[in-house]
Amino acid sequence: MNIDLTGRKAIVTGSTAGIGRATAEGLARAGASVVINGRSAERVNAVVQEMQLAFPGRDISGVVADLTTAEGAEALFAQAPDADILVNNVGNAYMRDYQGIEDIARIPDEDWLSLFQLNVMSGVRASRHYLPRMVARGWGRVVFVSSESAVNIPKELLDYGVTKTAQLAVSRGLAEAVAGSGVTVNAVLPGPTRSEALGSLMAQQAEAQGTTQEEAEQAFLKALRPTSLIQRFATPDEIANMIVYVSSDQASATTGAALRVDGGVVRYVA
Repeated sequence: MNIDLTGRKAIVTGSTAGIGRATAEGLARAGASVVINGRSAERVNAVVQEMQLAFPGRDISGVVADLTTAEGAEALFAQAPDADILVNNVGNAYMRDYQGIEDIARIPDEDWLSLFQLNVMSGVRASRHYLPRMVARGWGRVVFVSSESAVNIPKELLDYGVTKTAQLAVSRGLAEAVAGSGVTVNAVLPGPTRSEALGSLMAQQAEAQGTTQEEAEQAFLKALRPTSLIQRFATPDEIANMIVYVSSDQASATTGAALRVDGGVVRYVA
């Protein structure tokens, strides 16, 4: 399969590292011009320079914007007013060791609200801006980077799981709203991935325990995701491969879907 995105402009939110960075590189490799986004000018500029060297001739630019706020979203729209492909990737989780209801009951309102603003409203605002322009042209791709935690709610990450479920609802609803327009809206559900955040946590645990990162990852899977069929963490590139595909012409009949790239963690057939 030859995916050719030449002439398409893609915006990938939260793309200075991890799945977002891998997705930006995958889209550029397929020929798209890419807008990098992050909150730090230093990191955004560094990634833009690295990608310009890696993909000479590609239009690689960057926008510094904090998408947890409406003002940050407007800053993105002002500098990148249009796109053919929107990947709503930016997100976060508060890593905790919460187990019982007493622990979960102590999650403060501030954590719930800040995660909702970043994980859900960033994608709502971006889609609200870019989708009508895609519909007017008769072509566009919107991809939400959700998580297997959206359907396999983790008690230790309850607030995170709720926001990821909300992303599925938003994605499906938007797909329904643009039916027949030539625009598709999908969600991708990664499983445990060696991303910047989770990968760094595993590296820290490995150092503290005097083990390797791979051993720390295996302990994580055994304790929290024993149903993994690949029995390892995915790489950001493996997740990006699915995102690049659903951003392409070849995926024109795929819309309104929740596409699992979870390594088989979720035990159901669908």
